[in-house]
Amino acid sequence: MSEMNSSMVDVATLYIVPTPIGNLGDITHRALDVLNQVDLIAAEDTRHTGRLLAHFGITTRTFALHDHNEQQKADFLIEKLQAGTSIALVSDAGTPLISDPGYHLVTRCRQAGVKVVPLPGPCAVITALSGAGLPSDRFSFEGFLPPKSKGRRDVFQDLIEAERTLIFYESPHRIMDSLDDMLAVLGADRQVVLARELTKTFETFHGAPLGELIEWLKQDSNRIRGEMVLLVAGHRAKQEDLPADALRTLKLLVKELPLKKASALTAEIHNVKKNALYKWGLENLD
Repeated sequence: MSEMNSSMVDVATLYIVPTPIGNLGDITHRALDVLNQVDLIAAEDTRHTGRLLAHFGITTRTFALHDHNEQQKADFLIEKLQAGTSIALVSDAGTPLISDPGYHLVTRCRQAGVKVVPLPGPCAVITALSGAGLPSDRFSFEGFLPPKSKGRRDVFQDLIEAERTLIFYESPHRIMDSLDDMLAVLGADRQVVLARELTKTFETFHGAPLGELIEWLKQDSNRIRGEMVLLVAGHRAKQEDLPADALRTLKLLVKELPLKKASALTAEIHNVKKNALYKWGLENLD
């Protein structure tokens, strides 16, 4: 049997195993094989994972590894791995380490020369992005927003001119406050998509300018229930954001030079951002 098709797990190996974010049908055959065959499963919540394992008839022993004990337990797990134990790391849902525990353990494994094998699988960030209809060529996952208003506004202020799609996790009890802070910094016209209850019965995608999205959510409290992913369109350079004389210069230079070079020269002449000029040129010049 080729290695590519083998379902046997290796000794002394840590497997990173994604689990469903809602729909149990999203677990992979490989994930089930690994969870069945490893010696131990390190789980964020053993009771939560226990229900998943019971559903699939898996009886592998579990071990609690969460935010509060990970650094203390990492050395214990490293010792077991070095002694030949195979371990699967799972979080409550989705891919471990993505706003979930596991970073310290994986780092320690790498430092200790322990083999780490990541499995592909469910991840709310990528699931949301693929269905949101926002640009996906450049994006960044920003994790959970800070719990307090000032912290959130500071985050939005730091990202106000970021041109990539921004992705955040947020909880139902903070979603409206977070959107109000976003509104105060990014403005009512910024395009935002709320992806809610992904892969579950009431999965919802709703995209609108931020001001309209907030009003839509206020109309029905059911719209702010469940697990949430916020996707925010990147900053787009508008003609009114750029000085008219800079745009005139760009239009002249681009007749003789490639847009990238023309943008760089115009930026130097008028002391404006070349990326903004370049993006404006792509969208407005033939």
